[in-house]
Amino acid sequence: MRPKANEKEWAEAVKRFLKAELKRAGVTYAELAERLKKHGLKEETEASVTSKLNRGTFAATFFMACLAALELDGLRLEDI
Repeated sequence: MRPKANEKEWAEAVKRFLKAELKRAGVTYAELAERLKKHGLKEETEASVTSKLNRGTFAATFFMACLAALELDGLRLEDI
C-alpha cells in the first residue's frame, strides 16, 4: 500500500473497501442498516447508509460498526 497523500484519498480508499466487503458478503445496504441497529446505530436506514457510502465520508464509529456488522475478524491497513 502506498501512503495516502491526503484525506480525500483515504476517504475514497475506505469507501471502496467497505463496498467491496459488502459485495463479498452478499450484504445489501438495507441489510447493513438492520445489522447496524444491532450494533447500536439505531437511526441508520438504507437511505442513510447509501448516502454515507456514496459520499465516502463518515464517522469512525460508523466504519467500526460496519466492520462489526460484517463480522470481519481483522483489518490491516494494507487491505484498504
